[in-house]
Order: sequence, then C-alpha cells, then structure tokens
Amino acid sequence: MEWFVITLASGLAGFVDAIVGGGGLVLLPALFATFATAAPATLMGTNKGAAIWGTAIASWQYSQRVQLRWPTLLPAALAGFVGAFAGAWAVTVLSPDFLRKLLPLVLLAVLAYTLVKKDLGQHHAPRLAPRAEWLTASLIGASLGFYDGFFGPGTGSFLVFLLVRVLGYDFLNASASAKVLNVATNIAALILFALKGHVWWHLALPLAVANVLGSLLGTWMALRHGAGFVRGIFLAVVSALILKTGYDAFLR
Repeated sequence: MEWFVITLASGLAGFVDAIVGGGGLVLLPALFATFATAAPATLMGTNKGAAIWGTAIASWQYSQRVQLRWPTLLPAALAGFVGAFAGAWAVTVLSPDFLRKLLPLVLLAVLAYTLVKKDLGQHHAPRLAPRAEWLTASLIGASLGFYDGFFGPGTGSFLVFLLVRVLGYDFLNASASAKVLNVATNIAALILFALKGHVWWHLALPLAVANVLGSLLGTWMALRHGAGFVRGIFLAVVSALILKTGYDAFLR
C-alpha cells in the first residue's frame, strides 16, 4: 500500500511539475510521511532521483512544440547548475531555517501580483535585447539555482513567475523555459546527493517511471490548452505552496 501511495504521488508530481513546477509539493511530503525515520537528505536525494526524469522529458517535449530561446537558456542553465551546486554545498554549513518564515510571505506577494495583473503572462512578448536577455536569465538561473540547492520549495514556480514578469514571456513559454533551467539545477543537486550516498536508487527508479508518465500527461495538457491553462495551474500551485509553507513555518 505504501508503494502504491508514493508511486501515485510521483505520477501526480510529474503532472504538476510539467505544467508549472511545484512537483516537490506532492512527492516530498509523501516520502516523508511514508519513511518517517529516514534521513531528510536521503528522501530529498531520492525525490531528485525520481523527479529529474520527468522534468527532462517535459523539457524535451516542450522543445518539440515551443520555440525555445536557446541562446538565452543555455548560459542560464549553466548558471543555474553552478548556483545549485553552491547552494547544496552551502546547506552543509548553514541552516536554511531563516527562509521558512519568509517563503510563504514571498509566495503570497507573487500570488497577489499575478491576480492583480490580469494580462500577466497571457501574451509572449520578450522585452529585452538578446545580450540583456541572456545576462538577466543567467542571473535568474544562478539565484534560483542557489535557492534550489539550498532550500528548494517553489523553485519552478519562482522561475516561471520571473520569466513572465522580467523577460516578458507568456506562461506557456515561461514554463517550457523553466524546465530547461530546472533540469540543470536538479542535475547539480542530484550529483551532490549521490556523491554523499543520499539516494535510494531502488526506490528512485520505479518512482521515476511514474513521474515520467505524469510529466507526459501534464506537458500534453499544457501544450493543448495554452498559456491561460498554465496560468490557472500556476495560481493553484502557488496557493497550495502558501498553505503548505505557511503551515510548516508558523503552525508546526
């Protein structure tokens, strides 16, 4: 029964993550509830070992249907990789606890801004010159890569929001682009977890299969229904993140 629950959670995580990020909101709590006595780093590493495959498949699927801006995304992905590795190292010497109370407040601001700006992310209109765009995207990649390695919750949603708000992408193109950056940050974190022996590969591999199936369905729905659908899922995921991180920070 436990295997069925976490496999289902992995599939749902892949589905949500493929559309707008936030899959960790589904799979990580399921892993922590199922393996309550396991080391947190091991569960986080196992989560990365499963989720990276769904993210990679979603990135490939989007690249077949959405015209990704590779001159911008490749340096941003490299910056994200370096940032995530630095963040994962930093968490071994610093505590991320100070972020727990700040995170739900930041997410609340993101939600409020998106609700107020009704047209935000509805139209794809990149607003920066090529050089300024890849420099800005690299800064976003490095910053959120570090955050992903150091703490993690909401990284995909933050990436989507910043690509929409700062670069002028619509939600569909932002989600597709965010997958490329997320693959890079996940690889960096997974390498560190694997080197430290914090991945249960016997569990991560079957969960990866479920994650990929969920990812395929999520990508298909996002491509079929477009930016408006992705925006709706974005609002739902950010709302759920606010509730989850708010509970963890102030009530637990």
